[in-house]
Amino acid sequence: MTFLAIGHRGVMGVEPENTLRSFVRADRAGMDVIELDLHLSKDGALVVMHDAEVDRTTDGRGPIGDLTLAELRELDAGQGERIPVFEEVLDAVRAPLQAEIKDVAAARALAEVMNRRDLAARVEVLSFHDEALLEITGLVPGVRTALVASRYGPEVVGRAVAVGAKTLVLNIRRLTLETVEKAREADLRVIGWTVNTQDHLRLARALGLDGGTTDFPEIKRTCRFTA
Repeated sequence: MTFLAIGHRGVMGVEPENTLRSFVRADRAGMDVIELDLHLSKDGALVVMHDAEVDRTTDGRGPIGDLTLAELRELDAGQGERIPVFEEVLDAVRAPLQAEIKDVAAARALAEVMNRRDLAARVEVLSFHDEALLEITGLVPGVRTALVASRYGPEVVGRAVAVGAKTLVLNIRRLTLETVEKAREADLRVIGWTVNTQDHLRLARALGLDGGTTDFPEIKRTCRFTA
């Protein structure tokens, strides 16, 4: 069974997260898929950042939604990197992408880009928000979606089925064989996050997961040898 090594916000363990530098390094490291996060700026730009505020990862302060793209571009996102927009990442790397909708309002903007550039085959859409997955499913023909969950039990399988998701992306520290088995019964893929150690990698393989989201490119090099 193929085990996917998914670069978390690029390879955020070694590069500034959600920057072009991080995404390009993940691509060059041969990550099977690259994951990123999406919010909307004040003027509706589809910007790549995890938090709702810029404080943690840049030298600025305040909510993303209160800043225009031009204002966001002035911020240092680490090592001189600027906050990218989604289409810049599409053009900078060749790998398939997982685009996580952090702000439900970003679903419609993402759908516009996906339809215009015919991205249903290349981009899988992730979210913690059921409503975001339902919305993008209605807007993008053939879109593949995944439900993300941190605190959950086996009932998360029913949630995924209800929103039409084909994949679960789950906090590996809470993941049990029961949940994996229920997911398989529902014909769902299961991805674990975050797989940053050999112990986590061995757990992911023992549970029969389809892949792991990792901060470190080394996981890609070692996962095929870990049983």
